[in-house]
Amino acid sequence: MKRVVLFLITNLAVMLVLGLVSSLLGVNRFLTANGLNLGMLLAFSALIGFGGAFISLLMSKQMAKWSTGARVIESPSTSTEVWLVDTVARLADRAGLPMPEVAIYDGEPNAFATGATKNSSLVAVSTGLLQGMTREEAEAVLAHEVAHIANGDMVTLTLIQGVVNTFVVFLSRVVGYLVDSFLRRGEENSGPGIGYMVTSMICEVVFGVLASIIVAWFSRQREFRADAGAAQLMRSPVPMQNALRRLGSMHTEPLPQSMAASGIAGGPGWMSLFATHPPLEDRIAALNRA
Repeated sequence: MKRVVLFLITNLAVMLVLGLVSSLLGVNRFLTANGLNLGMLLAFSALIGFGGAFISLLMSKQMAKWSTGARVIESPSTSTEVWLVDTVARLADRAGLPMPEVAIYDGEPNAFATGATKNSSLVAVSTGLLQGMTREEAEAVLAHEVAHIANGDMVTLTLIQGVVNTFVVFLSRVVGYLVDSFLRRGEENSGPGIGYMVTSMICEVVFGVLASIIVAWFSRQREFRADAGAAQLMRSPVPMQNALRRLGSMHTEPLPQSMAASGIAGGPGWMSLFATHPPLEDRIAALNRA
C-alpha cells in the first residue's frame, strides 16, 4: 500500500509541476483558432515527455530508498556489511567509477542500481539474495549492477523514455484533432470538441502501450550488456552464469513498478514483448557466446 500511495503522490506532483511550467512557458496553447500549432505542440510534448522522465531520474535514488526501505551502509556493523561495501568498492574501482552508495534492504532475492549520474549512484541488495547465494554468486550480481552504472544505463533509459513519451503525447493529440475535425466538419463552432478529448485519451493509452514495448526491448538489451559487463569485472562469465541459475531456483519478487527495470530479477511480463528482463536461460546462453 505504501508503494502505491508513494507512486501516486509522486506522479501527481510531477504532473502538477510540468503543467505549471508548460503554462508559464505558454507551450500548452497549441490549439488555436486557426487550428493545431504543430511547433507549439511538439514543444509541449517534449516538455511533458522529457520533463517527466528526467524528474523521475533525479528522484530515482531517493524514491528507491523510500519504496524498498533500503538502508545505506554508512559504517559497516557486521561482517556481511563489511564484505558488501568492500566488494562494491573493488568492483567500482575496476570499472573506473567513483564509489557508489551501498544499501541493504529486507526482501526477496533481488538487487538494483540507480542514480542520476555515475557520481551519484546507489547499489542495493536484498537480505534474501545475500542469504540465498554464495559470496561469489552475490559478487557477480553486484558486478552486474556496477556494470549498469558504468554503462550509463539509467540515463540512456531515461532518454529513450523521454523520446517515446514525446511521440505519444504529440501523436495522440494530432490524431485527436484530426478525428474531431472530421466529426465536426461543416460546423462553424471553433475550438476542439468532445471528440478531441476522447480520441486523445484513447490514443495516449494505445500509443503508450506500443511505446512500452520499445522501452521494454531496450531494457532487455541492457540486461545482456550488464551481464557481459559483470563477466568482464569478474574476469570470467562463470560466476554470473551461476548467479543466474541460482536466481532461477529462488522465489524472487519484482521491485516496485517505477523501478522494475532496475533489478537483477524482473517480472516476466504477461507477454514477452513487455518483459523488462530476458529469460534467465537466454542470459546464460548469451554469456556462453561471449
